[in-house]
Formats: sequence, C-alpha cells, structure tokens
Amino acid sequence: MKPFIRSLTSLLVAGAAASAAQAASLPAPFAEQLNAEYPSVESLYQDLHRNPELGFNEHRTAAELAKRVKALGYEVTTGVGGTGVVAILKNGPGPTVMLRTEMDALPVQEKTSLPFASTVTTKNKAGETVSVAHACGHDLHMASWYGTAKLMADNRKAWHGTLMLIGQPAEEPVAGAAAMLKDGLFTRFPKPDYALSLHDDASGPSGTIMYHAGPFRASSDVVNITIFGQGGHGAVPHETRDPVVMAARVVMALQTLVSRENNPVDPVVITVGSIHGGTQGNIIPDQVKLQLTVRTFSDAVRKRVLASIAREVKGEAIAANMPKAPLVDVEPGTDSVYNDPALIGRVVPVLQEALGKDKVVEMPQKMTSEDFSQYGLAGAHALLLHVGAVAPERLEAAKKAGEHLPGTHSPQWAPDFKPTVHSMITAETAVLLDLFNNSKK
Repeated sequence: MKPFIRSLTSLLVAGAAASAAQAASLPAPFAEQLNAEYPSVESLYQDLHRNPELGFNEHRTAAELAKRVKALGYEVTTGVGGTGVVAILKNGPGPTVMLRTEMDALPVQEKTSLPFASTVTTKNKAGETVSVAHACGHDLHMASWYGTAKLMADNRKAWHGTLMLIGQPAEEPVAGAAAMLKDGLFTRFPKPDYALSLHDDASGPSGTIMYHAGPFRASSDVVNITIFGQGGHGAVPHETRDPVVMAARVVMALQTLVSRENNPVDPVVITVGSIHGGTQGNIIPDQVKLQLTVRTFSDAVRKRVLASIAREVKGEAIAANMPKAPLVDVEPGTDSVYNDPALIGRVVPVLQEALGKDKVVEMPQKMTSEDFSQYGLAGAHALLLHVGAVAPERLEAAKKAGEHLPGTHSPQWAPDFKPTVHSMITAETAVLLDLFNNSKK
C-alpha cells in the first residue's frame, strides 16, 4: 500500500472506530441462525464442487442458485449476460446494495482427493476435452452468498433498502461482469449504491478477513504475437530467417520493459506463458506464436507498456531482417480493482466488531486480476475483500519450512471450508447491515 493511502486509511479506520458502536450490529440470534443453516450451506458447496462448469456455461449452477434464492422470497431473473443470475429483495426505503458471487470453474484436473472431488470433463472453445474443477474457490463463494441471502431474508426487521444478489458468469476469463453490465445489469435492475464481494485467499489463516485500500487487484491484458520468418533446413540456418531465435530475443527484450523502463514502485508483470513454433529439430519454421499476460495498476503504465511491447517486437523484426512485420494483437482484459479508502475505513471497524480485531488484517495488493473492477467503474462504490482459507497450523508450518502451499488455480486447492465460510457469511452480513442502516438515501 502506498504511504499516503496507508496513512489515510489509518486515520479513517481510527475515526470510524470511534463511532463503531453506532454501526448496525448482527441480529442477536445470528450465531445460532448461522449454525442452524450451516448443513445446507455445506451441502450446496459439495454439490457445486462436484459439478463445476466453465465460464458462460454455468447452466446447472445458475439454475441451482436461482432456485434456492427464489425459495427465500427474492425476485429472480436468469440469463443476464449469458448465464448470470440477479435476485432482488426489496425491503422498504433505503440504499441498494449488491452482493456478487462468481459461478464459473477452471479447466483444471482436480487432485485434492476430497470425497466430493470433481471428475467432470467438457469441451472447451477449441473443441478440446478438458477437466473442470472449482480450483479458485467460487463454489465456496456461492455457498457463502446463499448463506448470507438466507440470513438477510430471515432478518428483514434488522435492515431497510434493496438487496441485489448477483451470480456472475465467466469471472475467470474476466468477461462476465462486462457481459452482465452490457445486458442492462444497472439499467434493467436497480443501480446499486454499493457493490460487495469476497474472495478466498491462500495467504491467510482460515476465517481472517483481509483488506487493502486503493489499487488492489491488477488490470489484465493478453498480447498475442506472431513472428514471421523464412523457414528452411536446420543444417543451413544462413539460408533462413529464424523466428525461433527472434522469439528468444523478444522474450529477453520484454523483461527490460519491467527492469529498465518502469518505475519499480508502480509494478508491472509481463509473463510469456506460451511459445509455439516448429515441428522437429532439423526444420526451421516460418513462424512462431507467443502469448503474454500483462498486469498493471495504473492506466498510464498500462498504455505505455502495451505500446512498448509492440515497439520491441517490431524492432527485433527489423534487426533480424525478417521478411514480414510481426503481428501484435492486444486482447483487453479487465481494469484494476480500486477499493475506496474511505469505504475501507468505514467497514474495518464493523468487521472488527463482528469477528474480533485479530481476525481483520491489512494485506498487500496483488498482481492477480478480478473483473469485479467493472462494477466500480460503472458507478457503484465497490469493495472487494479477501478471506484467508488455509488452516492456521498448516499455514504456520509451511512458513517455518519455507514452503509454498497449493493456492488458488492449483489442482490441489481445497479451502479450509467450515471456518472460512463462517467468516465469509459473518463478514458479508455485517457489512450489508451497516451499509443498509447507516447510509443516506
């Protein structure tokens, strides 16, 4: 966190703590209600875990969520932005607050050995058969979302306003939020004053709520590069223009964009994740393809880095006397998530009161991306929090041993479910109640 934002957040948290007693507290029987609801939440989690679906194909998942919240009295609309779900609960005058969950899974073969592990396979866009698993915890998010929906519906006397629940498709390809907004999420339905989401995290002990003010999750873009050469026999490279060698030079040149052109306090990640070219060792191919992911926080750095990538690639082609200019195609992903420091300052005391001060901690920004950013850019006061999801003793042992435990997107990712889901539901409910009961509308 940058020093100014850190200082501002500290002041805001201190100021908010002075009035924390005025924050909307959880209903008196909250713990009992949560414990009573836990079996159905866990059952939903295991069912979703067994039956994962890829982005924009979450048909069964969406139907299951829609059925459950409709039974709670929410007005439910399906098919928003493809497979998205919108559930509205109107409860008198007051602000509109949105709680989002993601619904999609990843093309990953699960290796957790859980008794309810996924064995699902499906066809991807390229027609290839791939395994599918909830390796990012969206099943945990959906289970918490439902548990919070139930508690909010059961405690309508404790709040007033309009609760807007959304089940978002295709977060993993960072396309679902934009699709829902394009399909009228903020025009066909009440536009939320606030938008809230929580995400599990392997860096913290289970049940710990983690926050960061200001730029939090990085923007994400894909860059596809095609280098054109002149192929030929591997034994006579002087008669060719070798795109493999140029691809190697491009990979190395791109690293200087981070190490020599960028201010290190405004981080950039350029990762070449895919290189394809050639068929066998004695043939120099006529083209090589590379695929990059680019992560930044500021718009200015994002534009400059993307332009510099094109410059470097084209410059290397000129230096290698290639017969044709390379193609550099940018697929825009999503923007950086920004957490308003004032809103962070407001909710931290609320979370501390609900969970205990030791369970609410500040965390560093992350270079991973999240299309939750789109709701903030569309006008809602958006807040993305993280929740630790690794058993404390396991995390501590790994730190002492200097080991990295499997995290999200790993085939072995399995959150420490019960304490994590309890804290997620408690945090979501506490923040919702505060936003409903202490906002001017």
